[in-house]
Amino acid sequence: MGMAPVRFTILGPVRAWRGDTDLDLGGRQQRLVLALLLARAGTVVGLGELVDAVWEDDPPTSAVNVVHRYIGTLRRLIEPDLPVRAVGDHLVRHAAGYQLKVGEDMLDLLRFRRLAGRARQERDPGQAVPLWAEALGLWHGPCAAGLERGLPTFVAIDGERSQAMREAADTALAAGQARAVIPALRQAVGWSPLDEPLQARLIATLTADGRQAEAVEAYQEVRHRLADELGIDPGPELAEAYDRLLHQKGSPAAKEPERTFVPAQLPPDQPFFSGRESVLARATALIGEGHRQGRAAVTLAVDGMPGIGKTTFAVHLGHRIAGSYPDGQLFADLRGFAAQGTAMTPDEALRGFLGSLGVPQETLPAELHALAGLYRSMLAGRRVLVVLDNARDFEQVRHLLPSAPGSLAVVTSRVRITGLVTTGGAHPVPLDLPSPHEVREGLVNRLGAARVEAEPAAVDEIIARTGRLPLAASVVVARAAALPGTPLSDIAEELAEAGAGLDAFGADEDTDLSAVFSWSYRALSPGAARMFRLLSLHPGPDVTVAAAASLAAVEPRAARMLLGELATHLLTQSRAGRHHMHDLLRQYAADLSTRHDGPGDRREALGRVHDFYRSGAYEAQELLARALAPPRPPEPRAGVTVPAFAGPEDAMAWFDAERRVLDAIVEHGPPGVAWHVALTLQTHLHFTGRLPAWEATMRRGLAAAVADGDLAGQAHLHRSLAGALFNAERDDEAPEHLTQSAALFERLGDRPGLAMVELNWAYVRAEHDEHQEAVRHSERALEIFRSTGNRENEARALRTLAGSRAQLGHTRDAQDLLRETLSLSWDIGDELGAGHSWDLLANLYRRMGRPEEAMARWEEAAGAYKRAGSPAALAEVQLAMGDACRDAGEEEAARQHWREALGALAEPVGPVAAQLRERLGDR
Repeated sequence: MGMAPVRFTILGPVRAWRGDTDLDLGGRQQRLVLALLLARAGTVVGLGELVDAVWEDDPPTSAVNVVHRYIGTLRRLIEPDLPVRAVGDHLVRHAAGYQLKVGEDMLDLLRFRRLAGRARQERDPGQAVPLWAEALGLWHGPCAAGLERGLPTFVAIDGERSQAMREAADTALAAGQARAVIPALRQAVGWSPLDEPLQARLIATLTADGRQAEAVEAYQEVRHRLADELGIDPGPELAEAYDRLLHQKGSPAAKEPERTFVPAQLPPDQPFFSGRESVLARATALIGEGHRQGRAAVTLAVDGMPGIGKTTFAVHLGHRIAGSYPDGQLFADLRGFAAQGTAMTPDEALRGFLGSLGVPQETLPAELHALAGLYRSMLAGRRVLVVLDNARDFEQVRHLLPSAPGSLAVVTSRVRITGLVTTGGAHPVPLDLPSPHEVREGLVNRLGAARVEAEPAAVDEIIARTGRLPLAASVVVARAAALPGTPLSDIAEELAEAGAGLDAFGADEDTDLSAVFSWSYRALSPGAARMFRLLSLHPGPDVTVAAAASLAAVEPRAARMLLGELATHLLTQSRAGRHHMHDLLRQYAADLSTRHDGPGDRREALGRVHDFYRSGAYEAQELLARALAPPRPPEPRAGVTVPAFAGPEDAMAWFDAERRVLDAIVEHGPPGVAWHVALTLQTHLHFTGRLPAWEATMRRGLAAAVADGDLAGQAHLHRSLAGALFNAERDDEAPEHLTQSAALFERLGDRPGLAMVELNWAYVRAEHDEHQEAVRHSERALEIFRSTGNRENEARALRTLAGSRAQLGHTRDAQDLLRETLSLSWDIGDELGAGHSWDLLANLYRRMGRPEEAMARWEEAAGAYKRAGSPAALAEVQLAMGDACRDAGEEEAARQHWREALGALAEPVGPVAAQLRERLGDR
């Protein structure tokens, strides 16, 4: 069964897929070459045209060669199984240039043209409208969005869209199906806001769909834009569309709603409010976009943990935008999580709002639905702001939301009210912790710049101790403001003396953090309350469902439900599938756990979570191409859900996601767990080029293995630490660790371990140009690997032997050895090993003065390293390819390779990163 064909899109960003996999199309220049070939699909694009598209008026001397290289890369992308130098079926070379042969099933532009052609041929407008809608639905942005916008080819394709859009609108109006094309029209005028024919058709379709208010707003917006940007009035077509709108029977365009009572219930704004600018900007944008769509009132759902400042934010936002709602502002504290009393009922809230709107209480109906109906009728035709603070659930607010276009509701809650978003159509506006800069800005606003700037260390301490939680910070700031003569260092010292507890933040019912947190804790189910308490034992900053399941000894499905309950009260979802607990909440949970969970339960929970990470890390590294497997850890205890991984990419992604937790275990966990986890991190840190972290992790792991008295762990960790030092070009210390590792492996009778140390010695000797010694070590390692049937390490030893043989002048012998290693690597499916072999062959060909063959082998190596998930090795290959291009006078191609190499590194530190920055002139 052949490989699935590639599908391309150019009606928007240029992208490509094979099956469900989004393919990497390379840098901007290569994508631009592909875009031009796609835009001219089926016709020959001249080399000169491709060069002009990429470099405009200033191509380098190597431009043609670079385009050929881009073409080669794209050909391998489209047909990866194509033999070297074979002519492909899709990207074809002609004397004048290149032609990309793609069918309608491979390119959205061709499908768009076919559907548009069918729509034009359809005599029945009602049958043509769905064809137009399908054709226009293929567009996701201007042609080749994100690339060069001035190319005539792309501009012409955008013109096809505009023409199709005009025809589609006219057809829909004739068929009485205006609504079918309004979304595409809105999208089109967003891309081309000064296109008057498109704007005229948007106004006409909105009018035909009975959405006169939106049509008026659309006209006013384009009229202002034409005046501001072009200094002109609307043209005849646009003016005619507006005239038809105004003279439509029953048009409300000139009507003004009757206004009686104008409530102004917003509480006073916080006089020292600061920060939150990005969230305020997002909220304002959502409001503006919602009102422009004009279908209904806009609702914002503001949620966040206790003490995060939701009410303060909502009130400040309300005051900022109150002028846009001339018919009044309504406010209610729904007491969803009040310390005392019961939550406000919808009936109670509606009666209060209707009274504020001038309806006598004695005339109000008794039924909830009748009250809600009267409320909606009172708001019809008005622009009102409604702030519903401290909501508990959707049922509490559903009848309080305005429905008429032009109004706004802002709902705050410490829970994530799913129904408000799914059923109520609200826009979620999660409120996270402010940045340290924003907290500092708040201190300046309240205490004055002079006082804050005079004691920067104390201010840093205050920010750290409050965890940037606005409620905690406000308590401390209020105390500092009440004691203007007290140095901030004294207040910081008070916080430090209070330790990690919550006592430092007062005992007032409104500011006591324990009391505020308890309002949410009391609302939890027993299972969620237990999970919350045990989460204080988790060793890292965030937790997954699987880790939480092991911590609490429950099934993952149950853990997901419990975390979901906590995520609506006391946790935040920091990343997909990961939940984070604020430090002050963690301390609150720890206090509860100390009181309610027995010492044995806490000890077992912590043991389970350590087993989860130790066993999971071991299983993950088993899927990676490591040279020497670490010792297997003990079996995890009952209740632990050991992670399962789909393959190497999944394993590498898990290490990336869990790095902070694993680091915490290595640094603070029990020695028997810490050294096991440290060893499993070796391959991930090596592959991603995190050399400082590799060294630091192995040093901590070695100390833990010594404390645990485990000789095998010490032997492995000495060897890994030597590798970290060697790769960081600090091999003055590496030999000492190799010597200790060899002695321990010898004592343990571990022949594979001894063989691996011999191979590591070969690396060290070769690095110091002691190639005869390197050959001797490689042959010793090779003998043991062959005797134990370890084919992967046999290939490693042969590659090392080949490298030294080449340096000693035995070129033919080295080539034969490397071809043998390639065969070995292919037989056992070792992509990383194959990449190393291609890399060594490329270097050999380069020294032999055969640069083209070297470049071809490096490209093979790069592909293998990508498939193996080794970005550090990929960066070294890209560095070498860039150097080869520079030596050939192809400076721009060289810089492109160097930039890609730097981008491949997870952390741009170490020798390779230093060389890349030097070449790019970035010191």
